[in-house]
Amino acid sequence: MNSGEKLFARLLNRAPTAAIDLPDPLGSPPFGLHLHLDANGGVLQMAGPLRHLLAQQSPHDQPLPLHRYVQPHSTLAIEGRPVEWLGQSLDLDFPGHGDQTLHLRGWVQPLGTGWLMQLMDIADLLLERQQSRSRDTCQALAAQISEQLRACSLTRLPVIVGEQLQAIAQRWHIPCLALTLLDEQAQGWQIHRQFRAHDAPTLWHDGQQLGTTLDSLNGTGPQHVSTHHGLDPHSRVQAMFGNVEGFAVPYSDDRGVVAWLLCGFYPVDASESNLSDRDWMGLCSALAGPLLARLRELQHHQQLERMESLQTLLGTGWWEIVGDDVHLAPSLVIALQLDAPRPSLDQWLEQIHPADREELRSRLHALQQQSEALTLCVRLYSPDAWKNPLWYRLQGLAIGSGENRRLVGFMLDISDIKNQQQIADAAHARLDNLIASSPAVIYVQRYAEGALQPAFFSASLQPLLGWNLADCTATALVERVHPEDRELYFERTRHLLREGSVRARYRLRDSRGDYHWLLDEAKLLRDDLGLPVEAVGLWLDVTEATLVAEQVRQSEERYRILVEDSPAMICRYCPDLTLTFGNRPLAMYLECTPDELPGVNLGSWMSDEQRDAFVQRLNLLTPEQPVSTAEISLQLPGREHAWWVWSDRGVFDERGQLIEVQAVGRDNTEVRRSQQQLTQSAKMATLGEMATGLAHEINQPLNVMRMAIVNVLKRLSNGDVQIDYLQDKLNRIDAQVQRAARVVDHMRVFGRRSEIEQQPFNPADAIEGTLSLLNEGMRGKGVDLRISETGFTVQVRGYVDQLEQVLINLMVNARDALLSKREADSTFRPWISVYAERDKHSVRLWVEDNGGGIDPRLLERIFEPFFTTKPVGVGTGLGLSVSYGIVENMGGRLSVSNSVDGARFCIELPIVLDDEMPDDSVARELAPAGLRSGPEIDNANAEKS
Repeated sequence: MNSGEKLFARLLNRAPTAAIDLPDPLGSPPFGLHLHLDANGGVLQMAGPLRHLLAQQSPHDQPLPLHRYVQPHSTLAIEGRPVEWLGQSLDLDFPGHGDQTLHLRGWVQPLGTGWLMQLMDIADLLLERQQSRSRDTCQALAAQISEQLRACSLTRLPVIVGEQLQAIAQRWHIPCLALTLLDEQAQGWQIHRQFRAHDAPTLWHDGQQLGTTLDSLNGTGPQHVSTHHGLDPHSRVQAMFGNVEGFAVPYSDDRGVVAWLLCGFYPVDASESNLSDRDWMGLCSALAGPLLARLRELQHHQQLERMESLQTLLGTGWWEIVGDDVHLAPSLVIALQLDAPRPSLDQWLEQIHPADREELRSRLHALQQQSEALTLCVRLYSPDAWKNPLWYRLQGLAIGSGENRRLVGFMLDISDIKNQQQIADAAHARLDNLIASSPAVIYVQRYAEGALQPAFFSASLQPLLGWNLADCTATALVERVHPEDRELYFERTRHLLREGSVRARYRLRDSRGDYHWLLDEAKLLRDDLGLPVEAVGLWLDVTEATLVAEQVRQSEERYRILVEDSPAMICRYCPDLTLTFGNRPLAMYLECTPDELPGVNLGSWMSDEQRDAFVQRLNLLTPEQPVSTAEISLQLPGREHAWWVWSDRGVFDERGQLIEVQAVGRDNTEVRRSQQQLTQSAKMATLGEMATGLAHEINQPLNVMRMAIVNVLKRLSNGDVQIDYLQDKLNRIDAQVQRAARVVDHMRVFGRRSEIEQQPFNPADAIEGTLSLLNEGMRGKGVDLRISETGFTVQVRGYVDQLEQVLINLMVNARDALLSKREADSTFRPWISVYAERDKHSVRLWVEDNGGGIDPRLLERIFEPFFTTKPVGVGTGLGLSVSYGIVENMGGRLSVSNSVDGARFCIELPIVLDDEMPDDSVARELAPAGLRSGPEIDNANAEKS
């Protein structure tokens, strides 16, 4: 075996078969490093070209052990003595100059009394092995990345890409890693996903737009980014890397460079020299290739979905004739309601309206035979096609030639366009007919040499004025303008040329010699330089409107005179009661001038209750029932209350909203005062008729007090006086005094005038007051009062004393009738019944007796003034008439009928709906504890002495 074979064998860890002879001393070996060792492994001498690369090149005075020349991790390979190394392959790392390390492999053999160690450089062999391992690892990782990206779902695709970036970064210790894709829509680059170590600064973020920064790189291989700006021409790329070292790996396909793998804080030459450019590009290809394929697949599906949705929304789709069949898009199959997606040509033509079918058949034949392009609008056939026809636009053409010739096209739903076009055509026709028959003329005047010359008139000129265009020259027009309006016409032309638009009214003579009032509206059109081109205008015949306006003006003048001279009070006011107009009588009544009335609020002269009731009545006005009449009360300063009979008429807009009220009123104060005086007179007459009963009502407590005093005096004369007995008698006397005082107080309240305004009250109070005045008198005359109890309470609006007056009148009339009947029949037992009932809206008070009733012939006249059935000098005939007016003034109704036993009067009053009082109030009875049947009898004779 020669020396070369021995050296190759030792590189392959094979022991040599025989030792070689070496000179003594070592001399200058031609290669590697030769070490002369003693028996213990100490270095006696070094030789060879590699000796100059060692950090420690020569031994010291005393031989140093071999492990002092190698790096610490190599000492395990040279433990023991050289004799023990014989036949072994030794891999040793020697420190070199600087930070370099010499990777050497060698063996030992005897040399005299010592040993010779021959070493050679194996750095290239180790590098190649490391590169091979790194390449295998890179290819395995690339295959794994590609497989996972192809196998994952589209929803997990971004997550998987991030995980693969993390795997690459952790495998090669890359602080920042990002995958950049070409954004075709934004015409730039975008960070698709990025990964950074937990201790690395942030260079990029997901979705970051990089613009065209990467376009400056050539894309042929990994592009190194240096921190030395003067050495790198790509300054924008450096800014993208945060001015730190890194590199970018491109990925190219048939579209060019479409992706970059960016590595930040990573100088590739120093960190991972075992991977070649091809390895990095393969790794980038394994990541970007499947990702782009999946993304393009997703984009393709989305485009197909959008196309299908667009075709469905537009009612369009493709078609292709293949032999005798027609292939249709799914959207067309649904729109045409076909059973199969590939109908025959005849089945397809059956869906077309008969009016368009033959033309389409002919055009399709021309497309098949002569390749003539097809463009046609057809209607679909359906039973109600005449109501809402479905229009489609068909276009087709022949593409290719020979066996590859295809007939393709599309159908587009244009129903809306066609229907709108037909509607527009019909509207244009109606507009043309309307203009031709209407009192309006459209004209055009061209600007020439500083003047406007007539150039066009619509067809309505002939029926309106009896002219044509030839009759309407500029001179002829001026001559046909009314002499009084010619200066206005000239000013109209000057204003149009100066301002660009004009609106004027003047008279123009027609062909018969009659004048028409025309409303002339025109606008001047200018070119790009601002120079006049033409004027477009409209003549509108307003003759009738002008004459009517003059008549209205004259009518308004007559109306104004009529309103001002009317004795009635006339005004207009807003829904908030603010006056906008008032005539002179109203102003005189309010002691002001008509000019001072606008802006004054009508409610300022009313009480709060009157104003609320007034506004509520206005709110009930509707366009169907715009009129309301009521009597209102006003509190004029410095004067007594005024009463007006007021009638309102509402004025409404097109939405039915009240915008104004027109009112007419008359003073009803004197009539109202007369009614009050009549009511008061009737009330005093009633008191006079009740004098006997009231005297008995007062005498009863006086008798009780007299008997109590007699008993006390008797006890005093006998000397038998006890404090308890005296106190009991005094308490009895005090109770009777209070009873008499109540009767006198009620007589005083009943006898005074009623309040000015109505107030809410409980009708039970009126029943109680009536019984307090009539109870004793009725009992004294032998009339039984039957007062029924109720289980509810209500509120009505009016005057409690006047309702008492009505009840007293009814009960006194019933009493007189009953006493007259008892005079004829001594066995007759008279009674009067008073009871009440209610529903949701009203309360009814009933007064009934057993007197036999009223003659049916007199029922219609019983409420007439001065009508009475009593003897002359006994009755005035005003009681029932006044009672009827009182109830009617309270918004109610007084009626009479005959029952089985006698007459029955009904007082019906509306219930006041008070928000503070629940509608279902049933907590208290209508009549208080005092409304009970039977008299209060103080049996003085029962007292014991």
